[in-house]
Amino acid sequence: MFSSYEQARDWLFSLKNRGSTYGIERMERFARELGNPHKSYPIIHVAGTNGKGSTAAMLESMFRAHGYRTGLSTSPHLVRQGERIQVNRSILSEDEILAYTDELSRVAEAIGREDPELHPSFFEFMTAMAMLHFQRSKVDVAIVEVGLGGRLDATNVVEPEVAVITSIGMDHCEILGDTLDLIAREKGGIIKPGRPTVIGSLPREADDAIAEICDKRGSPLIRVFDTGNPNPEDLPKTNLSGDYQRLNAAVAMSVAETVKARFALDADRCRDALMRVDWPGRWDARRMKHREIIFDVSHNAEGARWLEANLEKLKRDGKPAPDVIMGVMGEYRAEALVPVVAGYAHSITFVIPEQSRASGFEELERHAPADFEGSIQRGEIANLFPAKGECALDFPSERPVLVTGSIYLIGEIWERFLEDAPVGQGALQDF
Repeated sequence: MFSSYEQARDWLFSLKNRGSTYGIERMERFARELGNPHKSYPIIHVAGTNGKGSTAAMLESMFRAHGYRTGLSTSPHLVRQGERIQVNRSILSEDEILAYTDELSRVAEAIGREDPELHPSFFEFMTAMAMLHFQRSKVDVAIVEVGLGGRLDATNVVEPEVAVITSIGMDHCEILGDTLDLIAREKGGIIKPGRPTVIGSLPREADDAIAEICDKRGSPLIRVFDTGNPNPEDLPKTNLSGDYQRLNAAVAMSVAETVKARFALDADRCRDALMRVDWPGRWDARRMKHREIIFDVSHNAEGARWLEANLEKLKRDGKPAPDVIMGVMGEYRAEALVPVVAGYAHSITFVIPEQSRASGFEELERHAPADFEGSIQRGEIANLFPAKGECALDFPSERPVLVTGSIYLIGEIWERFLEDAPVGQGALQDF
């Protein structure tokens, strides 16, 4: 059906407007037609407003350190589509994506002929691809990150060994609800009868909602933290930067403890694995010719809190105020993130990622505090990062460059800054 990866990619992109109803009925049907491959290996299911990707990567590192063959399903990708589906941290190749798309599209099209509303969306297609790839790769365990919410997310067809909810904050309110209680109930939809649930530090309203769901479903509830504000210094260490990553590390350790009887996990080996986690783009410092550049995905109000903590630490460590390049998705995110950045930046260059939901210049500038004394500029990503290894801000200076905001921004810049040639898979990021 497809003769090249590019053809498969374009067909997958066309699925953006297919199966647009939010729910899991299509995914259940698609998985059933494939023989429910996700039932052939144990799964850990990870949800949360923030931290779910990092926690999933930590758990993957722990299991692999014990010799287990691991599957890791996450979204969105930074640069390459295959980042979403990994076995032992080897991403799915373009040739493998082509072969799976050719195979699975025939199943999807047959379903769509029966009922167009049942034709899988792109995310459902990728979820099915991950399930099938993990089965054929004979993984010992799969760590599956929720895409959006939980209750109606395509990944919620799984019956996990343990459900994990890392954090709950105000994000995707137009879909998940405009209170912490409503958002918690959507994320708590991944809780399964009789299967344990591990939760991170949640606001009281969210904690109460999750506890109620666990009680109704007979799910043992494991709270990682006794108080809402644990001291990061008391938590497990990890090679990922930022105090919030130590919160995620504590959640991962609790999950490991919860499943250690089945998987014979050793606590010391798990702690060692936390120091070898690969999860790029999260306060990720690199060196240019003249300056340090830091990439940090901070995309919502809760992320703004941890971004501020990292900026405050930068200041405490005696680093000069950074020159910031920033782009976000949507006004409520701009409202949360721009004032935080302005409190620490020497200058701010606003940019607009190539995504339909990206905030425009006026929207971003509207949320800059009137008393900000630094310069505010409008920039274009192509001019700021004209070629591999090149940045227009890479001139002699002790000030770091901070690139922050949407994961789509980080991915778009990485493709220009780190890749030998354009990858051309960014259009598939935003779903």
